[in-house]
Amino acid sequence: VQLVESGGDSVQAGGSLRLACLTSGITTTRYCMAWLRQGTGKRREMVAGLYTGSGHTVYADSVRGRFTISYDSAKKTVYLQINNLKPEDTAMYYCAADLRGIGYWGHGTQVTVS
Repeated sequence: VQLVESGGDSVQAGGSLRLACLTSGITTTRYCMAWLRQGTGKRREMVAGLYTGSGHTVYADSVRGRFTISYDSAKKTVYLQINNLKPEDTAMYYCAADLRGIGYWGHGTQVTVS
């Protein structure tokens, strides 16, 4: 299983980004995906999660209304749309998959907001 994130950039406050997580090697169609972030000196936190079987999504209170997680099964890609970026959104963003209790992580993509 491999997860490869992309889409991170340096942007001004108020801007938008769409992060992508390309998955490979996942043979089941029903699993949990999540986006997490970790800022410098901060704990890693989950910002959005999605269950591919039902499309059910969850969000951290700090990002609800600004972040949207989605999944394109044809492209095997999970997206994180981030709107109205704030300086406190600056962090390394990771995608993760939970496959029958086993976790897989990508290497992350950096988002910097000034």
